[in-house]
Amino acid sequence: MKKSKIITIAIISLIALFAVLIALKVLAPLKAKNAAQAQGTGSSASAGNLGGSGGSGATGGNTSGNAGRTGNVGGSGGGGTTGGNTGGNAGRTGNAGGSGGGNQGGGSSRNATTVRVTPISAGTIEKSVIINGEILARNQVIIYPTVGGKLVETRLGIGDRVASGQIVAMVDPSRPGEVYSRSPVVSTVSGTVLQAPYSIGDTLTTQSPVYTVGDLSSLLVETFVPERFVSSVRQGMRAQLRLEAISGEVFNAEVIEINPVIDPASRTLKIRLRFLAPDSRIKAGMFATINLVTSRKVDVPVIQRTSVISTYGSWIVFTVDENNIARRREVTLGIDNEDFFEILSGLNMGEKVVSAGQNFLSDGDLVRILE
Repeated sequence: MKKSKIITIAIISLIALFAVLIALKVLAPLKAKNAAQAQGTGSSASAGNLGGSGGSGATGGNTSGNAGRTGNVGGSGGGGTTGGNTGGNAGRTGNAGGSGGGNQGGGSSRNATTVRVTPISAGTIEKSVIINGEILARNQVIIYPTVGGKLVETRLGIGDRVASGQIVAMVDPSRPGEVYSRSPVVSTVSGTVLQAPYSIGDTLTTQSPVYTVGDLSSLLVETFVPERFVSSVRQGMRAQLRLEAISGEVFNAEVIEINPVIDPASRTLKIRLRFLAPDSRIKAGMFATINLVTSRKVDVPVIQRTSVISTYGSWIVFTVDENNIARRREVTLGIDNEDFFEILSGLNMGEKVVSAGQNFLSDGDLVRILE
């Protein structure tokens, strides 16, 4: 028993000895390092701190730079502008010494954001609605027979000219067992034959349209405006037309007729326009795309649509002052179109508004203007 107890005590003693040796091996370098740091900061670091906080920025910076050569803490003591410069010099010989002084002296400013600016200017802005329409003859009349019967003669074709009072067709009203003389169909207007839906041998009634005659010397555009734009429509409004048959060209027209009643089925208002400059290439029946200008303002402040940001129910823009500092401004907008907004308040003429890059800006940011 005594022998085993002695062996156990010896093993425990050896383990304790090894633990002490390992601890000494680990703690000795740390203690030496701390002593070196304490020696490097004993006077120089305190002088650097005193220089930065007491207003002697140059002294603090020089001390910090010297301290950077000997220790990490000493290098970070530099404060003020000069501290940043000398801290950078000290960085050549000391790691934390150079970086500490540099960050403290020059790290307060953010990187400049690259933006593009556009000055506020006066211009003309138009708001419009895009609708479809059809080209019609101004005077378009349907010719009916006075009696029912068989169509036995037609004297005109589509595109032929007709005069008022001219006989255009003959109808035989005879029935089986009864013979009657032929009845003439007379045009009531002058113009051009636009439609001739019946052929010889067809049976007509007094409600059968034998011909459709129109005056092609003056064409109209008929279209239907959605109900939400009805309040903006008035006679004399201008519009630009594009025709599928004549691509690449724009034709000007104006509103001359407005239906006083909205169609309850389609919730639209029928209007008619006339061409300001007639063109022989335009034919009745053509399909037209109409850009109807519902509002127009001249010589008002306008900005590009891309400059405006919508935030929580308000509209904001960023302006750039003479120091290249971005300023957040809330604005009130007027009419708009695909490219521009009208400015009612919040900006003045000539101010520089950020038109590209504003999504990454905050109020007070430094910017770099891209020419």
